[in-house]
Amino acid sequence: MKKILIIGIGAGNPDYVTMQAVNALNLVDVFFIMDKGADKAKLIELRKEICKRYIKGTDYRFVDAASPAWPRNTEDYPSTVDSLNRDKQAVFERLIAEEMEEGECGAFLVWGDPTLYDSTIRIIETIAGSGVHELEYEVIPGISSFQALAAKHKTTLNRIGRSVEITTGRKLAGGFPDNVDSVVVMLDADDTYKRFADQDIDIYWGAYVGMPDEILVSGKLKDVVDDIQRIRTAARQANGWIMDTYLMRRGDD
Repeated sequence: MKKILIIGIGAGNPDYVTMQAVNALNLVDVFFIMDKGADKAKLIELRKEICKRYIKGTDYRFVDAASPAWPRNTEDYPSTVDSLNRDKQAVFERLIAEEMEEGECGAFLVWGDPTLYDSTIRIIETIAGSGVHELEYEVIPGISSFQALAAKHKTTLNRIGRSVEITTGRKLAGGFPDNVDSVVVMLDADDTYKRFADQDIDIYWGAYVGMPDEILVSGKLKDVVDDIQRIRTAARQANGWIMDTYLMRRGDD
């Protein structure tokens, strides 16, 4: 029997790693690292730093694999993601077959929380259900970027008695949700918040939350929209990538 741990490592700061995750890290024989290119080398180094900080021994190893490329600006997003996940599944299956011995424990270290906007659980579930490998798996939750974002801005995600919706920039482009007054937006490559600058909306924006490069901006959207776009563009150019999220909230009734 082989075992896979899907470990949420939090949003950028090693201090976000939970005690449950620390205990899980110390069970692992091999960590699988999906390499997304030189621009995101910091994300790999952070994973290794977390292991060095929290694992008591040195009897573990890292195995790197190239993360499959995929077109970002696709019209058929669900189909594209399905194709991407099939490609990832093939990589995962190879790693489990070739890089693990029977009785060993392998792990994927997932940024933030593995239950939100990440497909690792779905892929491992499919592999385990296929019967190709005698495999069990466990999921360890982590602190997601939007939780860290709200804490950094010293605010709450929702108002008393109100709901908050977690969505993507692609979905938000269809309009501010009618049934909520607070919305958390992730995976927004197109500065979708700009569409709402003429409305009475507060925004709490953050990039690289928890990391040394962390940037935070908050205020009335109409007042800070240009600042966010300028800062976001400059940060992407400087780092080669950006990881940001934001909370938008309608003005007080």
